Amino acid sequence: MIEVDRLTKRYGACKAVAGVSFSADRGEVVGLLGPNGAGKTTTMRMLTTYLAPTSGRARVAGKDVLDEPLEVRKRVGYLPESVPLYVEMRVREYLSHRAALKDVPRSRRRSVVASVVERCRLGDVETRIIGQLSRGYRQRVGLADALLHDPEVLILDEPTSGLDPIQIREVRNLIVELGEAHSVLLSTHILSEVEAVCGRVVVIASGRIVLDEPLDEQSSRVLAVVEARGPIDAIRAAAETAAGVERVTRAERDGDHATLEILAREGQDPREAISMKLAGNGWPIRRLDLRRSSLEERFTRAVSQDALKGGRREGE
Repeated sequence: MIEVDRLTKRYGACKAVAGVSFSADRGEVVGLLGPNGAGKTTTMRMLTTYLAPTSGRARVAGKDVLDEPLEVRKRVGYLPESVPLYVEMRVREYLSHRAALKDVPRSRRRSVVASVVERCRLGDVETRIIGQLSRGYRQRVGLADALLHDPEVLILDEPTSGLDPIQIREVRNLIVELGEAHSVLLSTHILSEVEAVCGRVVVIASGRIVLDEPLDEQSSRVLAVVEARGPIDAIRAAAETAAGVERVTRAERDGDHATLEILAREGQDPREAISMKLAGNGWPIRRLDLRRSSLEERFTRAVSQDALKGGRREGE
């Protein structure tokens, strides 16, 4: 439903998005994560045809964003972070107006508006003027607008921004429901939100994808935490050669002790191999335990590694 191939957006010498490629199928909810300025919103605006890419291609619901922009818009429901609304109109009046603009047949408009009002829990405010609503309710009006024409693809930029905890839960449940029949691309800063509703996560940093993997795959990754007495560089080198170790992600010295955080290979427990390596060199082990790698850790590690590599280079 969404196919992105080396999508790039350049502003002068700076690349806001630098060769991004990913896809999302029908029935899949994909979380788009990244630090501020990473290129998430720019990517979404290109997919919704609000911005033209400098290079690369993207197809949404089978339509090319450059060659068939109007067809793309017919098939996409877009909720921007700052929802543009006609604040002088009443909620139901606004949604009816938007349904007409989206070519919803006149005979179906009343039932379609009633449906999105119910799905987005707007019944209590449907006769109120939008300008008098709270930010949370305005956000829900924007989501209702995005659903009016029953789009094949939903692109949601910070959909729960400004909502209270109960509203957040309701919107998350709605997104999960929508994901059963639509392709959903969701941008948010709330990692727990991604874990709650998404099946896959794509992390963008400095305009590039630095992580793209299913969330259930992340849950099977484990970290070994080791504390031993001895030379930190030698301990690190030994740990990196132990069976089942993918890499050492963090190493710190505290006096004559070294503390290492080690990422295990997929589905493996490297503790015995690490213990044998360190004990064989005469380095006493004070601590050796295992814990699951959280989304927060995976996100931080991917972004940090990109920063160490230099991030976005000028003129690139």
